[in-house]
Amino acid sequence: MPSFKIDLSTAVVFVATAPEPKMANKKTGERAVDRETGASLSTVGLLVSDEGEGNLYQVTIPETGYPEGLAPGMPVRVVGLKARDWENEFNGQKRHGISFRAVAITSAA
Repeated sequence: MPSFKIDLSTAVVFVATAPEPKMANKKTGERAVDRETGASLSTVGLLVSDEGEGNLYQVTIPETGYPEGLAPGMPVRVVGLKARDWENEFNGQKRHGISFRAVAITSAA
């Protein structure tokens, strides 16, 4: 499925939740990895405020793409944010949504 670039040039972005390891299989503890680079992936919550509206996004990012000590409340910049729609079927029920992926997150301070 295609992905779409998200322009954050006019937005203010803060860390909402600290990075956590993204799991490929929660039962076995297997970590999710980037298919192209093999880097382990994490998920971070970001609060994005733009044009009077605020949204919380769970963003997947490679572990090598964010600084140590990323904590809630920190102002950040997001590099290469993309959105991709997804759909799957699990136990006979269709599910769908939008996933977010970034190349890097840097401190805005």
